Amino acid sequence: MIMAMVREGLAGHTVHDGAQDVFRDEAARWVAVVGRDRTADGHFYYSVRTTGVYCRPSCPSRRALRAHVRFHSTTAEAEQAGFRPCKRCRPDGSALGVQRVAMVTEACRVIERAARPPSLRALADAAGMSRFHFQRVFTSLTGVSPRTYAVAHRTRRVRDELARRSTVTEAMYGAGFNSSGRFYAHASGALGMTPTRFRAGGAGALIRFAVGQCWLGAVLVAATETGVCAIFLGDDPDALVRELQDRFPKARLVGGDREFDGYIAKVVGLVEAPGLGLELPLDIRGTAFQQRVWQALRDIPAGATASYTDIARRIGAPNAVRGVAGACAANPIAVAIPCHRVVRRDGELSGYRWGVERKLALLTREAVR
Repeated sequence: MIMAMVREGLAGHTVHDGAQDVFRDEAARWVAVVGRDRTADGHFYYSVRTTGVYCRPSCPSRRALRAHVRFHSTTAEAEQAGFRPCKRCRPDGSALGVQRVAMVTEACRVIERAARPPSLRALADAAGMSRFHFQRVFTSLTGVSPRTYAVAHRTRRVRDELARRSTVTEAMYGAGFNSSGRFYAHASGALGMTPTRFRAGGAGALIRFAVGQCWLGAVLVAATETGVCAIFLGDDPDALVRELQDRFPKARLVGGDREFDGYIAKVVGLVEAPGLGLELPLDIRGTAFQQRVWQALRDIPAGATASYTDIARRIGAPNAVRGVAGACAANPIAVAIPCHRVVRRDGELSGYRWGVERKLALLTREAVR
């Protein structure tokens, strides 16, 4: 199973996984050719009678008329029919990018199947690369290092095992841990609570919250014992509270007391003057990929902006632009994690979880200050 964060990182690349049946009939193959579907590459090829060449389904060449197109299961079949390989998409040789994606996909599967995380040397040797080169290629495509991927996958196994096993001990062995000490240390840090509490759906976890007002409208602030876990913006205070309940359905939500009013005051101060920063700890929960994106967002100074492409490059994953956009959309901590400072490549505003109007207002105020 390839995890969600790798699907984010590999967005736009070819990953074959059970698509053979999908492209078996000619109608589906023609749809793939018209859409230049990269996922069809390697499953079939098409030739054009008027040019005498055959191509990958994703070939960027000008689309041929359907009447002039034939389909072939292999390159050998196309060449036996008298067609020569296209010089643009080079269907007779696996492109370097396709090879790398296939290699990284296989490495992810090796990590997922292993009882214990394989070493970087073992993964690099299997790929026929040096450790440095393998790590660089893996990180550029997935957005995370092999070690971070392994930790994230193991965390997911812990979550799954705790959800389906009848006891914590069974979950420990099911997740591949032979030591209870290592299991509890990993699980408690990764889950934000003890394994026993997690099995209960987070029931009993205490989250304090309060709703205040700022120049952008209503602002909700919520915090665990670790730090601020949510800052929501909106027009309807009740809607913000319902959003918090949906995000933490089994936690115990408690209205903030007089002491908690200080949290609200500091967040409102941040919204008023973002350049001052927020002197409060954050309880940031997300995938390893999301956390790398969110950290990169916090490095954008007030008054500046960056594109999704810029952020992808900064985290060492230049091909993960869509993954970066997804992480921005999933950000639960407005302003303190300034996803409003991310714009489109052409400088135009894109979507914002709390409204494009608020995004423009924040950027305008920051630019003036």
